[in-house]
Amino acid sequence: MARDHSSLGRLKSRGRARKGVLLAGALLAVSCTPDRAPGASDSGPTIVSLNPCIDAILVEVAAPGQVLALSHYSRDSGSSSIPHNVAARYGVTGGTAEEVIALAPDLVLASTFLPQPTRQALERAGLRVETFGSPTTVAASIAQVREVAAIAGRGLEGERLVRDMTQAAMPADHARPIATLLWQPGEIVPGNATLVAELLRAKGFANHADAMGLGQADFAALETVLADPPELLLVAGDSAGQRHPLLAGLRATQVEPLDPHLLFCGGRTVVGLGMRLDQIRAQLP
Repeated sequence: MARDHSSLGRLKSRGRARKGVLLAGALLAVSCTPDRAPGASDSGPTIVSLNPCIDAILVEVAAPGQVLALSHYSRDSGSSSIPHNVAARYGVTGGTAEEVIALAPDLVLASTFLPQPTRQALERAGLRVETFGSPTTVAASIAQVREVAAIAGRGLEGERLVRDMTQAAMPADHARPIATLLWQPGEIVPGNATLVAELLRAKGFANHADAMGLGQADFAALETVLADPPELLLVAGDSAGQRHPLLAGLRATQVEPLDPHLLFCGGRTVVGLGMRLDQIRAQLP
């Protein structure tokens, strides 16, 4: 069959025109699509945290992919409030401005002790920086959880954590307070104006450090503890004194271990500490 070359040429010309229109439309669509950083989340702003206590809140409330990096403290078993297997799911930074800027997050959440030059460098790069202190009460910890969750666009998840914290911190109904010394890492004791001291009081434990004349972060040597032993000794450290065999000879003192990771931050640790204190209190007369 003979071909009509003039008709074929017209068809090819129309096909090229259609392709040109489609290509132009595709390019226009791409140019109108907002750029997104690698790893960006559709569930809220992307975040880099430089604060280990904020890390512990974010892993509870943030959406998958929303947290681009945690602080390096959360990979350190000596300072982390997060289980190792959970922290391992996230990237970390050493806290330098260069590392954070390279990740291009929407938000940087840090401690109030963030060095001013670092903050200035982050803000000059166009990053929003929010800083947080260390809560010293359950109410302040709850407020911090709500603030972080709101900034992250995860208010519902924040309220779930608040519910668990509120329940775990409920005061216990006990007939008498138990004289208790919390022996923290480094053989120091907590003061009364601390989050852990508030939880101890709520669960029916009186701070024996007061009777010993000790305050916030004061050192309590083994000899000091043996000279004025409490009814309950909570050992949250691993020094030679805190492991000494003489502790087993305290007849009128019950000695119980306490995971030091429950003392570092608020948030989920309030839940763990409240549950552990309830467990210990249930064992006492």
